Amino acid sequence: MNQSNIFIFQKDIESESVGEGITRQILGYDKSLMLVKVSFIKSSIGEIHSHPHVQSSYIESGTFEVSINEKKEILKTGDAFFVPSNIKHGVICLESGTIIDTFNPIRKDFL
Repeated sequence: MNQSNIFIFQKDIESESVGEGITRQILGYDKSLMLVKVSFIKSSIGEIHSHPHVQSSYIESGTFEVSINEKKEILKTGDAFFVPSNIKHGVICLESGTIIDTFNPIRKDFL
């Protein structure tokens, strides 16, 4: 595993389908940090899951029901959420949009 390019252009990154109505683009990474853009169409579901990585996420656009450790909130454009290591979390897209995720350490399973 190396690192991504220093300058990253979204137009040059292929979108990967990661679920029904969900696509992902890896925008930058090295061994300790990863930035990922995840786009959702309305009603798509980011299933409840957990991982050892710490995650901080920003709602770039849209509206999402976000579940973290069995607590739920409706988050909209400009809101954010933080997920500690090994905590169950997921989203339901209520209005099509995009979430920007950061992970520490890198999600090797995404590469």
